[in-house]
Amino acid sequence: MKQAAIIRHLAFEDLGTLADALSRLNYTVSYYEAGLCEFNRILADDPDLLIILGGPIGAYEDADYPFLKTELSILQSRLHRDRPTLGICLGAQLIARALGAKVYPGGEKEIGWFPLSLTEAGKRSLLAPFEIQNVPVLHWHGDTFDIPDGAVHLAASERYPNQAFRWRNNCLALQFHPEVTELNMERWYIGHATEISQTRGTSVSQLRSDSAKYAGKLEHVAGEIWLSWLDQVSTPAGAIDA
Repeated sequence: MKQAAIIRHLAFEDLGTLADALSRLNYTVSYYEAGLCEFNRILADDPDLLIILGGPIGAYEDADYPFLKTELSILQSRLHRDRPTLGICLGAQLIARALGAKVYPGGEKEIGWFPLSLTEAGKRSLLAPFEIQNVPVLHWHGDTFDIPDGAVHLAASERYPNQAFRWRNNCLALQFHPEVTELNMERWYIGHATEISQTRGTSVSQLRSDSAKYAGKLEHVAGEIWLSWLDQVSTPAGAIDA
């Protein structure tokens, strides 16, 4: 079976709909908990796939969270070799930083369900169903990143122009959260209670209402996108369209 290593920074920010896609494609999943697990094992094992999930810390805060240095080292090794790698939210920011791009506070937080605007490259990519089917996605971040040199910019939102990029054939970085499910959002409302209460225009009741409207469709569309991407990264290099 293929091996997937998952770096998780918060217990409730998990694989979500990605778990089903990985199971369907016969991946064995191993979680590595930030602050507890030895990440260097990932370099030694060189898994078929690495996924770095989200979290409430900054990708530039390695002075306070030294494990980020190891994550960056792992990413630099994998990206140099074009090994299949996916980053979501903090994971995407770490990929950007590993590729030499700047990661920094974005001025205002973007928390809630909002649509994506795809670039021309994004419209030709596996992210196209988000725009074609008019599927709002969950955003939950206050930081942003520049698009790394040589990467392909795929998506933007109204507040943040850099929401997704592809690097070479086998790396995808997503600032937003396509993986979430309506049920698991209940854990987000608890775990991020303070942040929600301190963000203007954001409330648990509004988030819950919007999740009821949009999460079901997102779960379906994202599930198909995950399968498409996982199929692509199993394709020999050079066989993937822009």
